[in-house]
Amino acid sequence: MAHPQPREERTAAGVLLMALAVLWFTCIDSSAKWLILGGLPALQVVFTRYVGHFLIAVLVYGTRDRAAFRSNAPGKQLLRSLFLLGSTVLNFSALQFLPITVTTTIMFAGPIVVTLLAIPILGERVGLRRLVAVCVGFVGVLVVMQPWGASFHPAMFLTLGALCMASMYFIMTRLLAGVEANATQQIWSSGIASLALAPFVWQAWVWPTGNGWIAFVLIGAFGAMGHIAATTAHRWADASILAPVIYIQIFLAAAAGVMLFDTWPTVWTLGGGLIIVASGLYIWQRERAVRGKVRRPVPATR
Repeated sequence: MAHPQPREERTAAGVLLMALAVLWFTCIDSSAKWLILGGLPALQVVFTRYVGHFLIAVLVYGTRDRAAFRSNAPGKQLLRSLFLLGSTVLNFSALQFLPITVTTTIMFAGPIVVTLLAIPILGERVGLRRLVAVCVGFVGVLVVMQPWGASFHPAMFLTLGALCMASMYFIMTRLLAGVEANATQQIWSSGIASLALAPFVWQAWVWPTGNGWIAFVLIGAFGAMGHIAATTAHRWADASILAPVIYIQIFLAAAAGVMLFDTWPTVWTLGGGLIIVASGLYIWQRERAVRGKVRRPVPATR
């Protein structure tokens, strides 16, 4: 049985490593959009991303410890892996039609959806102020999507689906905390996705051309490095400290959109993004405050 590695107090290194993970995540989306626009089917791109991730996970973990292939909670691990796969399929499909800044900004509502799902699934209590923050966050999502305007695209519903799937993935990750080792989670999530997609991609396989080969070869490595870095960062620093780091992706996504695809973020995307980020930061701050009260020792009575 693979065992979780012990925590270490390396906060600064953890924050830097989480920032690096966010950069890799942006590289995943950028590579996927590049390949899909180059003519590769979205499912093939997802398959390529997970196969590369799986090979690296096996090389890093499986060759050193065969126990990493065995799960302590196979049912939950399978469900977690399928949620991650579903999120990736929907997100990559949306990238065929939407700028990276739009998909990234909508996905920033993840902490908001997780807050709502944690009530019935994890039994967590959420106060009125956090519920108000959730509502404000959804207003930000509507500002980005603009369902009332001409710039609305139906593919935004794919991103909303990806958001819900990703949120369930994080819920399952919470349920597996302290139960499953990082090595097992990396191997299972990437391996199950590869096996699930393999029967569907070979019939319409398309090889990349030109610079597409660079993205084709690296997308799996970006996935593996991003998830390994994020998991290690959470071992080095508290999740409450790392949570806001994800929001730097809006700047990375904007830079990737301009440099690679000549698409600039709109005022609506930036404005809605600021609303979502502000709501997410408030929820993060409230969770830290609540946890601080729970952990604060009660003074002894005399």
